[in-house]
Amino acid sequence: MRFMNVVVCVKQIPDPAAPARLDPSTWTLEREGKLILDESDSYGVEMGLQLADQAGGGEVTLVSMAPRNETSGLRTALAMGAARAILVSDPVLGGSDALGTAKVLAAAIRRAEPDLVVAATESTDGYTGTLPVQLAELLGFPSVTFVKKVTVGDGKVHVERQTEAGFDEVETPLPAVITVTAGVVEPRYPSFKGIMAAKGKPVDQLTVADLGLPEGSVGAAGARQEVVSVEPAESRKAGEIIVDEGDAHTRIVAYLEQLKVI
Repeated sequence: MRFMNVVVCVKQIPDPAAPARLDPSTWTLEREGKLILDESDSYGVEMGLQLADQAGGGEVTLVSMAPRNETSGLRTALAMGAARAILVSDPVLGGSDALGTAKVLAAAIRRAEPDLVVAATESTDGYTGTLPVQLAELLGFPSVTFVKKVTVGDGKVHVERQTEAGFDEVETPLPAVITVTAGVVEPRYPSFKGIMAAKGKPVDQLTVADLGLPEGSVGAAGARQEVVSVEPAESRKAGEIIVDEGDAHTRIVAYLEQLKVI
């Protein structure tokens, strides 16, 4: 492959170091103020940059969905070396579930005509882990998840997929969607030169109408799930101390049976 077009899905999230707040009217995460690049997506950006270099030529396009035309997180990824970004921002997207988000990202990704789509296994403010596979299904691409090593050649992507027992070797034709694990590569730090260059890199800002998505198919109107209430987690109860007086094993077994562990 002489030129490789890699699309990396990146999410811009509230700073995890700041206290998270929920909107009491919708029970969704408040996303006011500056948003930052999700750390888990930095691995995908780095992986995309390395694959484009290894192909002998290519570029990385970022795709993101965020409120208020927010680009702070995108600029960080652009400073790492990505060539350009596509941002979908529209008030009607508020309340989108994972599938609605996948529909939006899929429509934006089609515009970039990628050879490979890279995403994190899950976002650090959502943790559903479902979006990348939904994205692949909507695009009609094969998908491989939990990738720890990637090579591309002859129109195919060869990966080592992380499993509990070790790893599987998987090969699939391009274009494809892969999700990378933390540690697959070491993300580079944006240099001063990269930060300055990022200010001039193009960010194509789109709305739902620009993508041609049907009215009511995304956002709260198209969501198939709803958070109806949020309650504080129960305080952790004190454990039971068992003093062995010759019958500790039977008492432990009885306790595990009570918990229906055995």
